Amino acid sequence: MDELLTMSNREITRLEVMQRLKEKRLKQKQAAAMLGLSVRQVKRLYRSYRKKGAQGLVSKRRGKPSNHRLDAGVAQQALDLIKEKYEDFGPTLAHEKLTEVHHLALSRESVRRIMIAEGVWKPKHAKQPATHQMRERRACLGELVQIDGSDHAWFEGRGPKCTLLVFIDDATGQLLELWFVPDETSFAYFEASRHYFECYGKPVAFYSDKHGIFRVNQEQTVGLGSGLTQFGRAMQELDIQIICANTPQAKGRVERANQTLQDRLVKELRLRGIADIDRANAFLPEFREDFNQRFAVQPRSTHDAHHPLLKTENLDIVFTHQKTGTLSKNLTIQFNKVIYQIQSDRPDYTLRNASVTVCENANGVVTILYKLDPLAYTLYHKPTRQAEVMDTKTLNHQIKSPKPPAPDHPWRTYGRHISGRPIQESTPNGPD
Repeated sequence: MDELLTMSNREITRLEVMQRLKEKRLKQKQAAAMLGLSVRQVKRLYRSYRKKGAQGLVSKRRGKPSNHRLDAGVAQQALDLIKEKYEDFGPTLAHEKLTEVHHLALSRESVRRIMIAEGVWKPKHAKQPATHQMRERRACLGELVQIDGSDHAWFEGRGPKCTLLVFIDDATGQLLELWFVPDETSFAYFEASRHYFECYGKPVAFYSDKHGIFRVNQEQTVGLGSGLTQFGRAMQELDIQIICANTPQAKGRVERANQTLQDRLVKELRLRGIADIDRANAFLPEFREDFNQRFAVQPRSTHDAHHPLLKTENLDIVFTHQKTGTLSKNLTIQFNKVIYQIQSDRPDYTLRNASVTVCENANGVVTILYKLDPLAYTLYHKPTRQAEVMDTKTLNHQIKSPKPPAPDHPWRTYGRHISGRPIQESTPNGPD
């Protein structure tokens, strides 16, 4: 009675080739090319076929556990750690922690299978990608830097909600600057830009969205001034171009980086027990270095497009809120409802109607510049009002009588009804 064999498609193909070899309709070199094997392997298979028939082509490992299977103890240890510390982690990040922190020898796919089997991770079906016009990466580091602010619960309720400013290079995908700030403001971007410039230099261009920090969005206000925001004016002085994306997809590199950071950075802050902005900012350089080692790519060109800061570019002055004004005849100027009196050794007529620039930094310190030189000033305070001589009519207009209480005010009904009978009010002058 013939024996029933279970063979895979590959084994059936090998059987057919061996039969053709036996019938001398095929040469061993041709059989090796058909099967994708070497001639030596074909000879070994043919010897096994001549000796055992089709049984000789069936894998000897069938029905036996794999030699590369994951050790049950390692799998259980990984599952215990996932349940204890990394239950809301994705398979990729969980695998990194298990291998780098706990030194477990297992693959990322093994971690994924363990999490799916335990119900910790649900596999997601790939969505049909939206069609957008592809844009090639820039060639050089610093040629185009995408910037954005990500408002998120970075401390997961352990600390205040804040914003993370992200600077990512378009050519390499390298995070050049990360900085936590309470709110997304011009001064916040000034501070982050200072850190970036002092470390790498000035990029050729910034790529941002249409936030009011980067662009004047109200058309009716463009003609009233320079048409630039404070951040735009500062970048113009530093010879850095600002490009505003028309859609979020156009600056997809920084948008995808924000999604990755909202997953990875949040969990890293949790593992380290960080719950305030100062400690988080101190940790960011370490995180940024690790992130760049994992995800940054090599640019097409080795040229660094960053330009060094010039000695004439004083960031303490450039990174301020500035307003241009004209000095009055008595050398005063008003800024933010405060009058500043200029103190100068020059004759007064030399500065009358002079155009000056009032600069205010993040701490509220004001500097007044005339032809790029600071001017000394004092704050002008109005004198306190002294006692004035008034006639009776003026006095009546100046002193206002107190506002009478409302008709339903409790004061009007207090003590007026005792035992259900109203109390008759008496007037000082008696009845009319």
